[in-house]
Amino acid sequence: MLVRPAAPQDLPAIQSIYAYHVLHGLASFEEEAPPLEEMRRRYEDVTGRGLPYLAAEEKGELLGYGYCTLYRARSAYRFSLEDSIYVKHGREGQGIGRALLAQLIFRCEALNYRQIVAVIGDSANAASIGVHASLGFVRAGNLRSTGYKFGRWVDSVLMQRPLGKGDGSKP
Repeated sequence: MLVRPAAPQDLPAIQSIYAYHVLHGLASFEEEAPPLEEMRRRYEDVTGRGLPYLAAEEKGELLGYGYCTLYRARSAYRFSLEDSIYVKHGREGQGIGRALLAQLIFRCEALNYRQIVAVIGDSANAASIGVHASLGFVRAGNLRSTGYKFGRWVDSVLMQRPLGKGDGSKP
């Protein structure tokens, strides 16, 4: 498996992977799958900021993708990022998400960011919580019933990991 920067030609496969999660899962709190044009706009926003947007592929098949965005827009948050990882349905549990997240961490440290936050949809999402924990994230909180999807209330789990020196020195 190769983890590499995502390219514009990957966007149809990325949109398909994400659409599945929107329509069938709780990892995303969106309820309608965004069209390709919106996914392109989001990709350009992330890459235009110089932030990593990665794809995992094997034998020409896109298996998953991940990216980091600014955690919040206000200036004091400028050294903190939020990650997003999505794996193709049917390919879960094969280390794809972990490989993507490990590369995101590496690339974000090289960019001198200091914190990375995961906002995980559904407190029962053991796979995502486990992948993040395996790479040094700790649970920072649980926001109860912040989303309503598929006829039920859904929690958001907050996890956090320092990058590089973290808060051990000034940026």
